[in-house]
Amino acid sequence: MQKILTSLGCIAARYTLCCMVCCGFLLGLMREPAAAGAKAGNSSAAPVTSSSASEQSPVTQKSATTSNIPSFAELEATGAVIGQIQIDNQNIFDLNDPRENNFLFRLANKLHIRTREDTLRRSLLFKSGEPLSLQLIEETERLLRNNRYLYSVHIEATNYQDGVVDIKVTTRDTWTLDPGISLSRQGGANSSSVSLKEYNLLGTGIALGINRSSSVDRKGTEATIANNHAFDGWTIMEYRHRNFDDGKGQSARVERPFYALDTRWAAGISASSNEIIESIYNNGNVVGQYRRQSESGQVYGGMSKGLINGWVQRYSAGLRYQNDAYLTDPSLPPPGFVPPDKKLAGPFVRYEILQNDYAKLKNRNLIERTEYFSLGFNASVDLERASTSFGSTQDLWIYSGAVGNGHLYPGGHNLLWSGYARGQYGANGGDHQVMGVAGKYYYVQDRHGVLFASIAADTVTSGDQSDELLIGGDSGLRGYPLRYQSGVHRALISVEKREYTDWYPFRLFRVGGAVFVDSGRAWGGVNQNTANPGWLSDVGIGLRILSDRSAFGNILHIDLTFPINGGPGIKSHQFSFKTKISF
Repeated sequence: MQKILTSLGCIAARYTLCCMVCCGFLLGLMREPAAAGAKAGNSSAAPVTSSSASEQSPVTQKSATTSNIPSFAELEATGAVIGQIQIDNQNIFDLNDPRENNFLFRLANKLHIRTREDTLRRSLLFKSGEPLSLQLIEETERLLRNNRYLYSVHIEATNYQDGVVDIKVTTRDTWTLDPGISLSRQGGANSSSVSLKEYNLLGTGIALGINRSSSVDRKGTEATIANNHAFDGWTIMEYRHRNFDDGKGQSARVERPFYALDTRWAAGISASSNEIIESIYNNGNVVGQYRRQSESGQVYGGMSKGLINGWVQRYSAGLRYQNDAYLTDPSLPPPGFVPPDKKLAGPFVRYEILQNDYAKLKNRNLIERTEYFSLGFNASVDLERASTSFGSTQDLWIYSGAVGNGHLYPGGHNLLWSGYARGQYGANGGDHQVMGVAGKYYYVQDRHGVLFASIAADTVTSGDQSDELLIGGDSGLRGYPLRYQSGVHRALISVEKREYTDWYPFRLFRVGGAVFVDSGRAWGGVNQNTANPGWLSDVGIGLRILSDRSAFGNILHIDLTFPINGGPGIKSHQFSFKTKISF
């Protein structure tokens, strides 16, 4: 760990000047007037149906017109073979666009190290000399867009002759150095953090960072280093170290996952150890605390026949280990109940099935950014046998399962639903089950507006106080304090009218807004809220600001919310601001 901290310190020193310039860069931009007549581009919420279709994005199309070249689908039908593959790894700002050709943007491009060509090439699912596959091209674009250091991706055919097609992959980078200072407030509680993160070290795709945070639960430091493209380009290597005022922890992982639909094998090993303080809540207040020390590990291997007729089936098996110890502490409020120590170890098997059906959309969870929605059926089942012969405290069957599907209907209707269940059964007790369902609905009303609704419900059976379900300002009821209600059942309904504007301040931020209504409740169990146990509702209005050109690319939520049926001690309004990964 000392070596990692030393390395992070060296990197921080190397980037000090860059951080100073970056801060000056952003402050200067806040004073720069928007270019007259600047257009934000097409913000239509209609699906983008072709991965080779041009997008109104900062990707510069330098190649000659390709209108005379057949589409990828037509080329695949003719049996075309892939020839040369050109990588055009473009910088953050397009200096050929007068709106982006200024001193500050030129400086940012000079300071930024572009993603290396070999980093991008290793992420391609298609190779020269192979038959062209539209499915692989579309999936490659999907995978590339998942990298936070890429702003946009465009794949096109540039030449077709004698059955051989040349392909050009054009990408545009994001700003990947994040010297961040953040403040947030939700549910009446404040949080803050100071961090230095790099998401694309020297253009290699390696991410590292150190973060100092303070929240209502704990404060401390976390250091991370990760490479999602190690060895063959698809192996993930990650290490995290946490040191907080209520405990510490570390985790490590090396894994080659099922990274693509046609991946034939996967394998991985992981381990972690943590110590934290767990709290029991009533009416949003801590009524008891205890320490939890845990160690866990897993090793597995998997195989698949790949993509067959639009479907993928995967089979995995391995060993798991979980050891949890629970301790009382005289310095903490007595919990009244402490879960018994538990050690679980044994083999497991997992089955997954998924359908190859994706939609390329805009203006759903982001603002003017391409998003991919899985519309196909997907499900997984995981079954483990914890056995005393492997060192477990008792013999248990442990299971988990998940299922989901998506639908895109004519007229701008989009429905996503999912369900899950997990639990354990034992002949000598220890039964425990948790299950839930969720749904999301999007209705595109016009070019700028979407009506969004979500519903979720969960329940716990045969659990204990450590399994309580919480609801409040941090979990969907934006007009109430954190963890205001607790219980063994929980339900939440939210409806939002979302607006996505064309406003593109300084060509760095996308702006939107929402009017919303939330209604939910947690009930049952020994710690349910007795002061205000019924259904809770709120109404509010919020501003959404997407950091468009940065790898951290989160959306800032600024909300003013009014509880409708607040109880004792509930303020007439809640003002909150925090960053989230979606609208």
